[in-house]
Amino acid sequence: MHATNDGIVVVHHDPVIHARHHQKPSRRKIVEVSLAELTDFPLADGARIPTLAETLDAVGDRATVYVEIKAPDIEMLVTRCIRESGATCAVHSFDHRIAKTVKAIFPAIRTGILENSRHVDPAAALIAVSAQDLWQEVDSIDEEIVESAHSVGARVIAWTANETRQWDRLYSLGVDGICTDRIAELATYHWQVR
Repeated sequence: MHATNDGIVVVHHDPVIHARHHQKPSRRKIVEVSLAELTDFPLADGARIPTLAETLDAVGDRATVYVEIKAPDIEMLVTRCIRESGATCAVHSFDHRIAKTVKAIFPAIRTGILENSRHVDPAAALIAVSAQDLWQEVDSIDEEIVESAHSVGARVIAWTANETRQWDRLYSLGVDGICTDRIAELATYHWQVR
């Protein structure tokens, strides 16, 4: 999540948008534009960047929405949007301070920390920010990480696992969730525990 300069949280992976503006390629930072300007800034395929409020409204109560905060200092905006929507959400971030701030603002929400390398003490990291989820890069997950997170009541969610051999390994290690780009295949996958 990122926020526009008028304080609207939008769903976009990168802090910069690459688009065509008035038939010319353009590159702008989301934080530098208003929502109105962003709406007038079509992406290459003609789509537009949705707001978090629109996304939560579209999902409704059909699923839990996992919100990754990428930009600094937008925790209050994100939590306000989640509270106003009434949607079931969890928030996580690579910046563990963000997870800690979200938990302080909104104690009832589930929070998580993202790791892209092998943390020396995952349990300590989770405890330090009162997080319940460890989002761990798939190739760094081992039995010790799973046991460490589980020892403090946290879940381990692997990201991003797109290969069946990864799914089998993760299942055998006891991970609690898998983030994938192959949702349909994972939903119908027949596990091969080795």
